[in-house]
Amino acid sequence: MKQRFTTRKLAFLGMMTALVFASNYARIIMPIAIGGRTSFTLANIVCCLSGLLLGPIGGLASGLGSALYDLTNPLYAAECWITFLTKGLMGTVAGLVVARYVNDEKLAYPRCLLGAVLGCVAYYILYFFKSVAYDGVLVEGLQPMVALAALPLKFPASIFNAAVAIIAAPPLCIALRAALRRSGLSLKTA
Repeated sequence: MKQRFTTRKLAFLGMMTALVFASNYARIIMPIAIGGRTSFTLANIVCCLSGLLLGPIGGLASGLGSALYDLTNPLYAAECWITFLTKGLMGTVAGLVVARYVNDEKLAYPRCLLGAVLGCVAYYILYFFKSVAYDGVLVEGLQPMVALAALPLKFPASIFNAAVAIIAAPPLCIALRAALRRSGLSLKTA
């Protein structure tokens, strides 16, 4: 059965894009000695949530909302395309894990948890690669081994951001799906 892209699905996609964009403002930026900056942010919760709620298409909301935020901040504008890819992958992977159940009421917490975990793992693999290759070697002009040695400075914020997303996104997904179902705005009909 071919799925259609309905107006409701487009509205949910736009809403999640706006939520990802807005959640990026809940951020504490911390400069680090070598290799630029890192930050604590709540955006990863909403990036995972968009995939968990919408399926793989939620990756578009994750990537687009985060890239739009980057374009509003001179610190990040030059790398908005990288953010689109990395954050988009987070939402897409989370969405792929739950894709079979997006339109089903049987989507359970363990599957949402797995989606959030795998979405975060996929994102952080690309984020750490970007931190070494783009931030360290290309932008800062560091030798590859020096850029790699600076990577552990980003681990505390990254672990915190991933843990918060993994803890918060699955129960939010379950609660929001139940609320949408009760209100007649179920994603099943989207």
